[in-house]
Amino acid sequence: MKFVLTCGGTAGHINPALAVAGRLKELMPESEFLFLGAEGKMEMELVPRAGYEIRALPVTNVSRGKSPADVAHNLQTLHNVNRSVRMTRQILKDFQPDAVIGTGGYVCFPVLMEAAHLHIPTAVHESNAVPGLTTKMLAGTVDRIMVGFEESRAQYHDPERVVVTGTPVRGEFDRYTREAARAQLGIPEGKPLVVSVWGSLGSGHMNGKLLELLPLLRGQKDFHLIHAVGSRDYTEFREKLAALALDPADCGVEIREYIYDMPRVMAAADLILCRAGASTLSELSYMGKPAILVPSPNVTNHHQERNARVLERAGGAKVLLEGEFDAESLLELIRALLDDPAQLREMSAAMRSLAVPGATDRICSEILSLLQA
Repeated sequence: MKFVLTCGGTAGHINPALAVAGRLKELMPESEFLFLGAEGKMEMELVPRAGYEIRALPVTNVSRGKSPADVAHNLQTLHNVNRSVRMTRQILKDFQPDAVIGTGGYVCFPVLMEAAHLHIPTAVHESNAVPGLTTKMLAGTVDRIMVGFEESRAQYHDPERVVVTGTPVRGEFDRYTREAARAQLGIPEGKPLVVSVWGSLGSGHMNGKLLELLPLLRGQKDFHLIHAVGSRDYTEFREKLAALALDPADCGVEIREYIYDMPRVMAAADLILCRAGASTLSELSYMGKPAILVPSPNVTNHHQERNARVLERAGGAKVLLEGEFDAESLLELIRALLDDPAQLREMSAAMRSLAVPGATDRICSEILSLLQA
């Protein structure tokens, strides 16, 4: 079998595609895989790291503004879509896939549209509770629509065509025990590990909070903190960090641009601070990790806050909204949770209760059923 997978923009779209490819490869070891991604975006780095070939398409996003610059941008986007369709057509004719699967990002639109035009079986998976523009535009074209949340079905014109599968988690998340992960990361037994991660690009707001937090942590040895800055602000963050004349190591803090070994780091963690994207929440619930969630305010229909409140009501997470806390109150909450192991255990159990077991297998089953139709 041959499969084309398309995804892009953020790790929340890329990791589910990698999870599906990994499981299909386990089920059918002789299968071939080809990824299509957006030129210059994170998938062009993450997919090869996972051992798969990826080819770049010159797609760009749609601006929702109405200024002359926005109009010019969208005209260029239309031109890029047409170029991407032509490139996709040739790639698909050369590779001859049995199915084409998209897991989110604007690159999915030209790829799945052209695959459908060539009568290749197509499927799209939407992780978020609120469908993105790309998924909505593809809903009437693809053969199979899969979603991560039951409540998402009502967002589509024909809910009966929508299959609830949950959101896939990469098989690597089963690879590490807590003890082995901590040993490999050099975290001493008895010292809690807090992980601060804000999406593949990072969060300027939360990076600012970390810079405010560092002076409060000077000389502390109570816990170890790994903070991922993100690719967008990493250079600027390092410059601001240098201006503070503080060594993060003296504060018990490790600074990274991106956490490439997330399954290992998450396995070792006692508490995770993060956004509330659907893919991240699936990983948290799968691993049973207590969390402090700060939903992104820059998303359609506040879907991250809606996701986060589900975990909060279940008891697995604390939710803080941007603008409603400062570095001191954040540190106070972190320490209160770390000082209460019983509460962390209860949050962990609550988080596990929200996991959707077998999501990756469900998606693979839907894909394979397309090949038998």
